[in-house]
Amino acid sequence: MPEQASEVSVEEFKKLELRVGTVVEVTRVPRTEKLYKVIVDLGKHGRKQTITSLVGHYKQEELLHKKIVFFSNLKEARFAGQVSEGMLLAASEETALSLLTVDREIDNGARVS
Repeated sequence: MPEQASEVSVEEFKKLELRVGTVVEVTRVPRTEKLYKVIVDLGKHGRKQTITSLVGHYKQEELLHKKIVFFSNLKEARFAGQVSEGMLLAASEETALSLLTVDREIDNGARVS
């Protein structure tokens, strides 16, 4: 049986800033096999860049204009010399990965709770 993650309180969960955004730019990160640089439009919260390892799961044109759920207050990190300012959220299994999206039209920047 897989190890279960520790529980978090509602107050801890509220610290996570999850927002709806639209992917507006996707480019391959040079000299890498699996990385895209993705720019996400978060409406009045601006645009953020993230580095994702989605090359084997999505083509660039499949990501472009996709409305996704974005973890926007994740601590900044660097991958392959590129700044990553957040994270696209996805569900994954051993061989499958699916980005979290919204099922209705909603403005970029809307808070996910």
